[in-house]
Amino acid sequence: MDLMKNFIEKNMPEKAAPDVTVGDTVRVHLRVKEGNRERIQVFEGTVIAKKHGGINETFTVRRISYGVGVEKVFPLYSPVIEKVETVRKGKVRRAKLYYLRDRVGKAAKVKEKL
Repeated sequence: MDLMKNFIEKNMPEKAAPDVTVGDTVRVHLRVKEGNRERIQVFEGTVIAKKHGGINETFTVRRISYGVGVEKVFPLYSPVIEKVETVRKGKVRRAKLYYLRDRVGKAAKVKEKL
């Protein structure tokens, strides 16, 4: 157990993790490599889940793209993530918002925290 703690402490990145909570609408800037060039791709959606902890922590972002629900799971400390912007804070009472998968349109909205 101590070996694992030492490994995690040694390999934890210096940069602070983005402040992402469930219910927030976020804009994730990803570094995409195509051949020999790189570009930044933005994925905007609602955070519906956070899992694990420490260096393994991930968050799931959901958006509707051309009428189809798209979910992406991002490791919090991934070097591919350039930055995570919080567009708006959400007010939720659940740790996992999987119920949003069954909802369409305005019913799939999350209230904004004031």
